[in-house]
Amino acid sequence: MNLAVLIDGDNIPSASVKAMMEEIAKYGNPTIKRIYGDWTKPHLTKWKVLLLENAITPIQQYGYTTGKNATDSAMIIDAMDILYSEKVNGFCIVSSDSDFTRLATRLREAGMQVIGIGEKKTPNPFIVACDKFIYIEILKNRSKENESDSDKDNSKDAVDKITNKEIKLIASSIDDLSEDDGWAFLGDVGGLLQKKQPNFDPRNFGFPKLTPLINSIDSFEIDQRDSPKGRNKLIFVRNKTKAPRGKRK
Repeated sequence: MNLAVLIDGDNIPSASVKAMMEEIAKYGNPTIKRIYGDWTKPHLTKWKVLLLENAITPIQQYGYTTGKNATDSAMIIDAMDILYSEKVNGFCIVSSDSDFTRLATRLREAGMQVIGIGEKKTPNPFIVACDKFIYIEILKNRSKENESDSDKDNSKDAVDKITNKEIKLIASSIDDLSEDDGWAFLGDVGGLLQKKQPNFDPRNFGFPKLTPLINSIDSFEIDQRDSPKGRNKLIFVRNKTKAPRGKRK
């Protein structure tokens, strides 16, 4: 999938750019990479070296009036131009600003895959307007894995504790997809969780994947089965309260 990556330079910390680009590469090929801001302002100076290292094109946008965000308007206009050029299959909007909610909705209406990246302060309307939303804090957490032990400890501040709300979300998703015996294919469960809550990510809770997250919760049980088409195991999950009585199948 070819992606257009549009970054709100006024709203995103520069230290996260490398981790962001590595994350984006998992979902597609970022063929267009642009960052928007007023490059005459001193607060954007720290971005300049990082742009060269990551082949991101800076787009100059002057603030025409006080109190108005011209950067948002420039990103929205460019996004629509790119949409009609038919050169990409999806967009990655990097911002913590709710002003991009309507843009994300419009792009999805046009059949585009929309990935959002922003800080945990991002308003919920923008989050749910995306197909998937990734918090910058978990990317920062991963980027510190190769640093000193003290830095690793500090990075744990970005990890949330899973609550009953998330557990109920997982349980209801399993119920929606399960067969009569209560088992549901974990891959399908993960896809449904993403549709119900675009910012659901096991890394928010300190787990690299969905399987170890579910395995850590006593409400669920996991079953690994041989795949009829290969060596990989197929993973199924079930709510313990929904398990049928008697011998497990």
